[in-house]
Amino acid sequence: MDTPDVLAWRDGHIEALDQTALPHQVRVLRISTVEALVAAITRLAVRGAPVLGAAGALGVALAVRQARREGWDGPRLDAEIQRIADARPTAVNLRREVAVVAARVPEGEAAVEAAALAVMSFTTTASYEISRRGAAYLRDACGPGPLRVHTHCNTGSLACLGWGTALGVIRALHEAGGLSRVIVDETRPLLQGARLTCWELDQLDIEHRLVCDGAGPFLISQGLADAVVVGADRVAANGDVANKVGTYGLALAAHWAGIPFLVAVPESTIDEATPDGAAIPIELRADEEVTVPAAPVGTKALNYAFDITPADLVSAVVTEKRLIQNGQWLTRQAR
Repeated sequence: MDTPDVLAWRDGHIEALDQTALPHQVRVLRISTVEALVAAITRLAVRGAPVLGAAGALGVALAVRQARREGWDGPRLDAEIQRIADARPTAVNLRREVAVVAARVPEGEAAVEAAALAVMSFTTTASYEISRRGAAYLRDACGPGPLRVHTHCNTGSLACLGWGTALGVIRALHEAGGLSRVIVDETRPLLQGARLTCWELDQLDIEHRLVCDGAGPFLISQGLADAVVVGADRVAANGDVANKVGTYGLALAAHWAGIPFLVAVPESTIDEATPDGAAIPIELRADEEVTVPAAPVGTKALNYAFDITPADLVSAVVTEKRLIQNGQWLTRQAR
């Protein structure tokens, strides 16, 4: 893509592509404080589970620099790092990668920056492995294609670096000549599918059609998709999946239609400390994200950002290290 880096560390600052401005404007944020980073994460200018993990890692390096610059003591630095980890509650990658880099703080600024950049590098590399393994699974499950693939939210390079997770799987199918068309849900409430996934697919010259979220399950029932592939913000120890709200309906439809429902994530998204989906915190966002501009002033909303798909509706989970099929979670430890 002929666009700036999604995320970068330059001269002690974070540079991030503002994903709220796309597709109509390409705008780069230069982030130099913890406050600015937390604000960018909260308003979804920086988003996508793997990118959140990488941004959190860089955020620790940013906090250490700010601490030196402004004379913070240890407790203040710890509190600011915790603010970054808490900026989005559902995506486990953010909290996990913050913890990984924060453990290096006693070793000094250079060690922290090196650890953060290592997280960035690994995140990018992992997406290629996820993409190839996921594409191979779909070819085995559905035949050589060309396949019609339904997806939800945004899971490409904007969200994951590299090729992405679910959208990376789609890209790998496309490059191998195994893709017919992508069906893209608009994805409420901020229309990440319409704004971001369609933009990425257009950049990649991949045939696609945009549909309303409510239409997705019906289209699957009509035989218009051969498989569904999505990302996730957290996978619980039992295989339950938290992903952008609307995912559960697609999983139900795929189950009844008898087509694969594939979840593509990095290993860092699998959270063995969370026993099941009921234990995953679900972010409730501002009413205005769904009420403006259509609803009467004062209308209240239940703006859940994510839903939970039970493990028994998931055909397979693919990571950079393994393929977990049909709920075989006794093999959780990566080989």
